[in-house]
Amino acid sequence: MGFLIFGIILLGLVVIVAGMYNNFVKLRNIVKEAFATMDVYLKKRVDLIPNLVETVKGYATHEKETLNQVIEARNKVMGSQSATEREANENALSGTLKSLFALSESYPDLKADTQFLDLQKQLQKIEEDIAQSRKYYNAVVKTFNTKVQSFPANIIAGIFGFKEEPFFTVVESERENVRVSF
Repeated sequence: MGFLIFGIILLGLVVIVAGMYNNFVKLRNIVKEAFATMDVYLKKRVDLIPNLVETVKGYATHEKETLNQVIEARNKVMGSQSATEREANENALSGTLKSLFALSESYPDLKADTQFLDLQKQLQKIEEDIAQSRKYYNAVVKTFNTKVQSFPANIIAGIFGFKEEPFFTVVESERENVRVSF
């Protein structure tokens, strides 16, 4: 009789551990999917930037430094090796794009150029999509991290190597208004 009770308890523990493990796998995959979705929008933005820079170049040839900073930031994003590095490079790119649009304020002909306006609208839409996908990503990361930190799931997380995922955050410099002076 004791062996039967021990067997039932052991079976119950196996079922609980398997359920927790499967839940971690599910949440981890949701986090990966959320990051991949965000990555699609970030890639769209990266692909749009050369067209935008080329349009601006025609009007603001003496503003090479700003244009070079945008291209350099874009290249860093494309060369990112980790999610943390990607986040930092994306934030830097956002800052250079703000400088680019602030620069366009000084060129009335550029502001009226239909190609520039179209590219600017496309980029604005992509930025909105990125913001929404960052919200979604951070929400699923919060759910995953809460599970990793909660007892008794944290024991299972530790045993199977599930670790907290980083949130996609904005660096402090991104919170400031862009100042352009000539």
